[in-house]
Order: sequence, then structure tokens, then C-alpha cells
Amino acid sequence: MSTSENSAVNRPAHYTMGKIEVIDFIEDQDLPYHAANAIKYICRYRYKGKPIEDLRKAAWYCARLADKLEKESI
Repeated sequence: MSTSENSAVNRPAHYTMGKIEVIDFIEDQDLPYHAANAIKYICRYRYKGKPIEDLRKAAWYCARLADKLEKESI
């Protein structure tokens, strides 16, 4: 794998903004899938070129998690 391919897979620019990578925070907090994806989209929305789309994706994951938790509490 070339250096540019490796960077695109392991360390894309929008993954490494700030002091820590989002994946490290997600793993540290042991977040479930839906919450992890919402956090991922919120943290990266400014850097991928489609901020509104990414924020809508985050909202979708939040709503889906809320629905799931609501069903589990019944």
C-alpha cells in the first residue's frame, strides 16, 4: 500500500483534527454504535465538505438511538 493510500485509510486529514482522534474518544467511552456514529459525524462535519449532510446524519443516528432506547424501556 502506498503512503497516500495508507493515509487515506488510516489517517485521513478529517480524522486527525484536534489533539485526539475521534476513534480514541469513542473507544475510551465505550460508546454504542449509534452514539459513536453521531459523535463521529458531529466532530468531522466542518472538514469533509458537506457539513449539512453530516449534521443530518448525526441527527439521524441520534433519533434512531432515542427510538431504540424508547422501545427498550417499554
